Amino acid sequence: MRLSLLRERFKPGSEIVSLTEVGMQMRYELYYWPEIQGRGEYVRLALEEAGADYVDVARGDGGIGAMTRMMEASSATPPFAPPFLKAGKLVIGQTANILFYLGGRHGLAPKAEGPRLWVHQLQLTIADLVLEVHDTHHPLGPGLYYEDQKAPAKRRTEEFWKERVPKYTGYFERLLRDGGSTYLTGRRITYVDLSLFQIVAGLRYAFPKRMGGFERKIPGLVGLHDRVAARPNIRAYLESDRRIAFNEDGIFRHYKVLDA
Repeated sequence: MRLSLLRERFKPGSEIVSLTEVGMQMRYELYYWPEIQGRGEYVRLALEEAGADYVDVARGDGGIGAMTRMMEASSATPPFAPPFLKAGKLVIGQTANILFYLGGRHGLAPKAEGPRLWVHQLQLTIADLVLEVHDTHHPLGPGLYYEDQKAPAKRRTEEFWKERVPKYTGYFERLLRDGGSTYLTGRRITYVDLSLFQIVAGLRYAFPKRMGGFERKIPGLVGLHDRVAARPNIRAYLESDRRIAFNEDGIFRHYKVLDA
């Protein structure tokens, strides 16, 4: 932050504020698999939108080993699995939990308790949807290859698009319509809007044919996706090599037979 702004905020008689409030940030360490977007991408989007200083640890030399050691270290609060975020002395696991923390620090969530918990609730609903997306290609569990469960995957995908996609997207579409504002919870963006952007982008990649016919039913979510993509920090991120491309090792996978 510019020194002049700091002087203005701390001039005699001014209200004392925290370093966080004036934008002085620590360098975060994000731990997630280096070759997929996965659940870590929701955290990356929030960090990028916030303009936060962070390092994607596992994408660097020795990063996987460092991530493994973090999970295996003796600690009162060890993370179960990535993604997890190191923020100073804190180590925070679970995507929604990380976003709850970042949202409060970087203006990506409301300050009041009720609205802040509402945004967290919406993110947990998105987490449920992400799991169901994963289960379209792994309905029998992640311990088997997709090739070992093709028939169940086809059945699960048909049910997913017939019942689950309309239910989830219809819910968020209604919230957007009833709210009548730029973003899901008002005029200011929250991490939930970033996550919904990722949902639309991911479904477009995994199911381009199905989404081509379905998007007319969710104009609000499509518009939200486009507004998020146009935000300066997000646009720069999407055009950079920091954005890992969708691929068939992540959550959103394109299998032609499932998009028939």
